[in-house]
Amino acid sequence: MSELTSGAFVVERSDGRDDGEDWTENYEELPGGVGVSLIFESTTKEGVGPRLHLHHYPETFVIRRGSATFTVGDTQLVGRAGQIIVVPAETPHKFSTGPDGYEAIHIHENSTFETIWLE
Repeated sequence: MSELTSGAFVVERSDGRDDGEDWTENYEELPGGVGVSLIFESTTKEGVGPRLHLHHYPETFVIRRGSATFTVGDTQLVGRAGQIIVVPAETPHKFSTGPDGYEAIHIHENSTFETIWLE
């Protein structure tokens, strides 16, 4: 991470790569007091994803490539590139990546990850 003279910050990818491929990285307590945590995820693998869990805050999935089958509460849906899925606070959810992989940014409306695992 570096701070620019303007006061803005640049957070670099920890593995030093400059592409978005096969990238899974978590960012907590971002500089500038933004109050969110981020997960960047890019995989070409099918069937990848977290088990059922919830957060005390909303989580937003910005899907950039591929697809994933999401379980959100009692609902199952396929999220695809170009869609945004918002999971409300206290709602159990999980996903599994589709046959063409998955690339997304997961935005946690909290400065740190607070996850309650249900399975």
